[in-house]
Amino acid sequence: MKPKQRLLIERRMKFMPCTVNPSDSVAHARALLEEHRINHLPVLSDGHLVGIVSSRDLEPRRSLAKRRTIARALGRHPDRVAVASVMTTAVYTAKPKDTLTDAAKLMLHKHVGALPIVEQGQLRGILGRGDIVDSVCAMRRRERTRTKAKPNRGLRLARMES
Repeated sequence: MKPKQRLLIERRMKFMPCTVNPSDSVAHARALLEEHRINHLPVLSDGHLVGIVSSRDLEPRRSLAKRRTIARALGRHPDRVAVASVMTTAVYTAKPKDTLTDAAKLMLHKHVGALPIVEQGQLRGILGRGDIVDSVCAMRRRERTRTKAKPNRGLRLARMES
């Protein structure tokens, strides 16, 4: 029997994620999110991770808690609002060699939808909730196919002949 394999983040993360700069406009960030059908964008400044922005951060209603003027500007002039004004700067990260289980626990306990994957100070990828769900589903499919009883071909042939 094989020892249980550790499911590492590096096997499920998205490599080379789309990113934005703090000075980019919210309109630009929204366009990237829609174009690539994603929910999170790491924010880089001079190649270093300085924040993360989610599709929810870009909604005027969500920003109301931050500041009314930003919320109004998001609704009326998203091209004039910088990503820096709506991004989250306290970013939880993981490493490529961390396990999916550890990443899932961190995301669950900290209520975050994605983790930038950082190694030696450089952004290597991003892991979202969907990536973890996909991994669990793939594991379940593999388990089901391994444990399924193989049909008795002799019985099947006998039924077909009668």
